[in-house]
This record gives sequence, structure tokens and C-alpha cells, in this order.
Amino acid sequence: MHTPALLLRTLPALALGCAALGARAAAPEGWIVSPDGTWVVDERARLAWARCVEGMRWTGSTCAGQPELFTHGEAQARARQRGQAEGLRWRLPRVPELKRLAAQQAVPLPGAPQQWHWTGTASVNAARVNPYAYDNVARGGMGESRLSAPQGWAVDMGSGEARGDVGRGARLPLRLVRPAP
Repeated sequence: MHTPALLLRTLPALALGCAALGARAAAPEGWIVSPDGTWVVDERARLAWARCVEGMRWTGSTCAGQPELFTHGEAQARARQRGQAEGLRWRLPRVPELKRLAAQQAVPLPGAPQQWHWTGTASVNAARVNPYAYDNVARGGMGESRLSAPQGWAVDMGSGEARGDVGRGARLPLRLVRPAP
């Protein structure tokens, strides 16, 4: 038989455990919702995803607000800023990671915009320089490759399609990811 004092000490722990079970039960198999609901963990990939895209906030039942739109450079800066502010390693997802998330229709990401999202996958276009063209020789282009990256990779969260030809100046939503705790 429990004493009232012991029961009062165990109720908060019991309530916290039930909340965690409720959050776990709300996610499909292989996915865990954080106790506060602000991120979900893909157990297979060992990744923690922000539940809302940047600019939207978790209300306890859905993501509310308007998604912020970023250029690729601004998206990378946001990931660094958020990581420094929270002491966590937030980053832009890679193409396969974001495609997997798009394919998981049952993942609890309410209010998610079904449009193109930035990824951190590099898109480098190498332009060969003709060493026999006088203009190139005069500029020091002696046959080496000049690398430029005016384009980046994005994934359409509605279809799961990925493209590597998105101009880095385009303004797209951003969902950050980090290693699972």
C-alpha cells in the first residue's frame, strides 16, 4: 500500500512517462516525437528533424505561421545560427535524407508546405577552360578547371522529386535536421 506522500512524489514521473508514451504513440513505427513535440526522430536514419519548417512554430497540435523563404546562402547561415543558439548541430539535409522524409507520408509533420525545400547537397558545375584561347591564357587559365556553384539541390516535399539545377538565389522553405540524441 502506498502512502499519500509517496503517491504525490510518483505522480509527476508517471504523468511525464504517459506524455512520452503518448508522443511515441502519435508517431508511426520507427519515428519518435520529442516530449515537447518540436522535433521527430527517424530511428532508422538516426536523424532528428525539426517538426516545423523555419518560420513556423509548434503550437502543441500543429505548425502555425508562415514558412520563411531563404536563398541557399541564407539557409546555411540559419542552420549555423540555430546551431549556435541551441548548442546543437542543426544542418541542411542531404538529398536522400529529405527524399526519405518526403516519402514518409505518415510522419507527423502537420502544416508542412508541399513545395521545394533546400538541401545541403553540393552542386558543382565545372567549366573547362580552353588553354588555346588567348583570352583564357591572358587571364591565367592554363587548362585548369574553374569551379562554380550557381545552383543547388532541392527536394519537392509533395512528390519527392530532387533537382540539382535550382538557382541558389531562389527563395525556398527550409527544414533543418541534426543527429538524433
